[in-house]
Amino acid sequence: MEYSQVISRRRMVRDYTDEPISASCVERVLASALRAPSAGFSQGWAFLALTEQEDRARFWQIASTQTEHSPGMRNAPLIVVSLSHKDAYLDRYAEADKGWEDRAESRWPAPYWDIDTGMATLLMLLTAVDEGLGACFFGLMPDELSPFRAAFAIPAGYLPIGATTVGHRGANVPPQSERVAQRRRSIDEVVHRGSWGD
Repeated sequence: MEYSQVISRRRMVRDYTDEPISASCVERVLASALRAPSAGFSQGWAFLALTEQEDRARFWQIASTQTEHSPGMRNAPLIVVSLSHKDAYLDRYAEADKGWEDRAESRWPAPYWDIDTGMATLLMLLTAVDEGLGACFFGLMPDELSPFRAAFAIPAGYLPIGATTVGHRGANVPPQSERVAQRRRSIDEVVHRGSWGD
């Protein structure tokens, strides 16, 4: 598929068939995340891949709010939870080649550990489209975080920034709503050339 088609076809899919996806496809989706940029090549991310039915069932017991209005999400044969790891960045920038002598979080103008993990997740979303699949990224609710950590033995220091479902699009995936096109902001609304404003 041409890259421009991948970009234009990317959307959040919340209904899947129960058709499995191949192990090689799963690996391509996961491996694509490793090509994301990261500040100082810190790579402060980790990904929990859930492919076994019992693991996915445990996940949906915790993240049940996501499927109240979209039960077809439960059919997705792959769930990937993206986790950011702040300490990897603080440690990396305290190394000699970066010039900082401490791990001060105040040096960071934005939480790049979360930003970079988000970029890695986007590469998985795009790879799913390139594989002819659907995918959806969603956040875990605050009250779901502790049960999720306990159920899947997530180490301290790793923050779940969200989960991605991947699978074959279900028959009930509606065409994209006209409201999306109406709400999509134009390039002139969001790109400021040379300076902000006129």
